[in-house]
Amino acid sequence: MAENDLASPLLSSPPSDYPHLIIDVQQDDRLNHHQGPSNRIDHCNHSNQNCVRHDDDDDTQLGHRNPFAFLGSDWFEVPRQPTVNPFRNHTPVIDGVYEWVKILILLPIVIARLVLFGASLAVGYLATRLALEGWKDKQNPMPKWRCRIMWVTRFSARCILFSFGYHWIKRKGKPAPRETAPIVVSNHVSYIEPIFYFYELSPTIVASESHDSIPFVGTIIRAMQVIYVNRFSPSSRKHAVNEIKRKASCDRFPRLLLFPEGTTTNGRVIISFQLGAFIPGHPIQPVIVRYPHVHFDQSWGHISLAKLMFRMFTQFHNFMEVEYLPVIFPLDHEKESAVNFAGRTSQAIATALNVVQTSHSYGDVMLLIKASESKQEKPSAYMVEMARQELLHHISSLEAVDFLDKFLAMNPDPSGHVKYHDFVKVLRLRDCTLSEEIFSFIDVEKCRSITFKQFLFGSANIMSQPVFRQACELAFAKCTVTGNNSVSEQELGDSIRLAIPDLNEEEVHELFDLFDIDNDGKISKDEFLTCLRKNPLLIALFSPCLLQKDVSEDSNRLREEIA
Repeated sequence: MAENDLASPLLSSPPSDYPHLIIDVQQDDRLNHHQGPSNRIDHCNHSNQNCVRHDDDDDTQLGHRNPFAFLGSDWFEVPRQPTVNPFRNHTPVIDGVYEWVKILILLPIVIARLVLFGASLAVGYLATRLALEGWKDKQNPMPKWRCRIMWVTRFSARCILFSFGYHWIKRKGKPAPRETAPIVVSNHVSYIEPIFYFYELSPTIVASESHDSIPFVGTIIRAMQVIYVNRFSPSSRKHAVNEIKRKASCDRFPRLLLFPEGTTTNGRVIISFQLGAFIPGHPIQPVIVRYPHVHFDQSWGHISLAKLMFRMFTQFHNFMEVEYLPVIFPLDHEKESAVNFAGRTSQAIATALNVVQTSHSYGDVMLLIKASESKQEKPSAYMVEMARQELLHHISSLEAVDFLDKFLAMNPDPSGHVKYHDFVKVLRLRDCTLSEEIFSFIDVEKCRSITFKQFLFGSANIMSQPVFRQACELAFAKCTVTGNNSVSEQELGDSIRLAIPDLNEEEVHELFDLFDIDNDGKISKDEFLTCLRKNPLLIALFSPCLLQKDVSEDSNRLREEIA
């Protein structure tokens, strides 16, 4: 090996004919007085287009004015798409000779397993109906004689696990006494865990209201003195937390079991925790579940229940490991927040599983399903780590799904990008300078196309401005020149023409239909505010009337008046 001195470069210089990229940045005289100490230029390549992104500290990018500067909204950034998909099942299809041969061999056994599954479910259901017969005092613990009948159902649950191929289940550690840890939390990978925990612990569970209508299973869940919750109803969530407090503080109730992730994952990450288990401030025992496998991923990811059950029935044996972790006590019942308590518990579970933590939530599952139903090429690209967006921008999962509906109506291409003409068509804007500025505000990569994340983050950026709602109310007040507490089509057109002077009657009518939600020929204040909440980009249409001389001299005066 030739000797190299310390001054020699580790890599040789490229040949002289190697193509160099030379960027000539022309300084715009219009931006001279805004020029900061440095500009960052990022280059991207999308659809064979060279895209340049300039990040300045002013209100102008690539010659486009920020149409939302009057709200105090600045140019925003969109984080890169996470490489991990918490909901992906890694064996969605049957692949390999071994799997096909195994399925053919086990087909006769599948019939026996189906018979065992059906018989066990029927016996458990009948025993549960007997235990519930005549029991009306559901607010108090189930009487002991009824609990003894439920032992038949618990044995049936173990038979169901056996039919699915869980002939033995490896356990590590032991459940803490109920008086030590009245609440148990676990990661959630499959529908198998609730069956196992029902057999092992017979706990009270917290479940979605929709589970009550599941045939047979709904009856068994009711016998577990379930706490139902509607995740989208604040009053329902508050009631569930009160019930958790009440039942956890009474030793006569069974211990409580919660899956704080709120949905199933593939077990390779821990997603954000809901706080219901941690608000009461009781000691919590974390439990982790693993499903070691080589050929068949048992997680209930983005895969149908029927396919998952069939794959379970056609395995020689399905492996499952359960580990009871040490009890986690609140640091100080009066001082530690539920967020910090949940964070410590989540960290303990992630460490024991040796997996990463992400900010995904059930809202991402909703976005994933919606994108899949719309036949998008890469549905996972529509996930946005919803828990983080709720925290930063106060945008709910239902609102995010509404924005996705709006984005899908823009006819994205297979790669999930929307062009300018489809963007303005759905928002009922005309091709004009203001529309280009609005699109440019969303198009952070300046590739002349936008993604759902850019559309959502841009809209959320506007809605999260402290003066957004006040600006919407002030815009309504400026439109109602007749004082009728409603906006007519003529009044709406007069206000918008301050921003788009050559707007014709037909274009005004389309915008009016967008605001007139109940189609009664006038826009009430609630309709006006609701429309702008669903279409926050349209607030730019009212910036001229908000910035009129009689309102304020500039955007700072507007924000002062609103404040």
